[in-house]
Amino acid sequence: MDKNSILRQLPKMDTLLEESCLDVLGKSIRANVAKVVLDNIRSDILSDLLTVVPSNDEILSQILKLGQLQARGLQRVINATGIVLHTNLGRAPLAENVARYAAEMSLSYSTLEFDLETGGRGSRMAGLEAQLTNLTGAEAALAVNNNAAAVLLVLSALCAGGEVVVSRGELVEIGGSFRVPEVIAQGGAILREVGATNSARLSDYENVIGDNTSALLKVHTSNYRIEGFTKEVDLAQLRDLAQKHNLPLIYDLGGGALIDLSHHEPTVQNLIAGGVDVLCFSGDKLLGGPQAGIILGKADLIAKMRKHPLYRALRMDKLTLAALSATLEIYEDLDEARERIPVLAMLTVTLDKLGEKAKQLYQMLSNVRNCHIEIVETMSQAGGGSLPCENFPSYAISLMPAKMSVSDLAEKLRGLYLPIIGRIHKDRLLLDVRTVDTSDFNNIAWDLQEILGN
Repeated sequence: MDKNSILRQLPKMDTLLEESCLDVLGKSIRANVAKVVLDNIRSDILSDLLTVVPSNDEILSQILKLGQLQARGLQRVINATGIVLHTNLGRAPLAENVARYAAEMSLSYSTLEFDLETGGRGSRMAGLEAQLTNLTGAEAALAVNNNAAAVLLVLSALCAGGEVVVSRGELVEIGGSFRVPEVIAQGGAILREVGATNSARLSDYENVIGDNTSALLKVHTSNYRIEGFTKEVDLAQLRDLAQKHNLPLIYDLGGGALIDLSHHEPTVQNLIAGGVDVLCFSGDKLLGGPQAGIILGKADLIAKMRKHPLYRALRMDKLTLAALSATLEIYEDLDEARERIPVLAMLTVTLDKLGEKAKQLYQMLSNVRNCHIEIVETMSQAGGGSLPCENFPSYAISLMPAKMSVSDLAEKLRGLYLPIIGRIHKDRLLLDVRTVDTSDFNNIAWDLQEILGN
């Protein structure tokens, strides 16, 4: 059959758009997507990639799938990369009860800024501040929408017009938009670098302190580590130096762990106990909560930030506040937090349990054909600019398809209604079970059977 005869068998777009299964899509999306799908089929026929017209059901399925993808700003995915805090995939997944509580607050009115006792205006931070100070031992607390905003608010409120002293080895970049020198400048302060990239001494700090010095800033190198010939001033020395000159000691921690996960990662409680005047960290990294920038410190310093005009522009919305509060509530029992907060559970799970998960998924893939499948040892990472250079032993399902390339398989898995994101390593597609919930195993098994055959 010639190509023109095949093309004439394509259903008319108006006929397709009358199908009730497409009612879930908006009219404009439905029409645009149907045109794209039909155009793609025509192109495949003309290029000899198709020799028959797909059935109406197949065409409708393509329209539905593409339409639902375009109708959503965000889409749930299965993270099989083994990177727990994958920034591109949304970092920390919330605990189940945290998500439920935030949803409940979104469906109704709340006491966001209402005092039930007086019937007047209340403070949106009062309850959250009490939780943070009780958990960490800080005098006062504040929270904004992310850690970059937290650092910006601290510098703007405490250091504008003055010099901020920082070691050259701590002028970090997080991602592509947060660089310490630029944030200091944006906060209206002047950067005063000391020491060398790999070495800073107490005398380096002391020699530059003058009348215009407004703070000492220490930045935790949360996404890299310098090894070899290195030297840095410890926290106790910096604290004593700051107190000697009546300067605030500001610490940008970044990750923000409340539970000891690594000797390279200081806990929030230990830093507060160690004399830090202001401490900033993220809510959606090692804390395992929503995106937020948490600021702890001395009451008089936090009060200045609370009064600063920038605070209102950076403050959290009610859903983030609810999710953060519910996350902190879990930390009242640290053993419970390790089990109920997904990030902590994934980072602290035993290798034996990961092996059991891998065997369970492997057995569910027994019907998949045209692919070499095996369980392999691998390494997971914390990710999200946390616990740099630390790898966590794990297990993964290794996929080596026989009738397509590994990159083609990865692309097909990304194109699913519920995309599966793995990682390619040495011509294999790995699905690291550390970051995959067992409730998603059925989806993975079904989809691989559909793609590879059974």
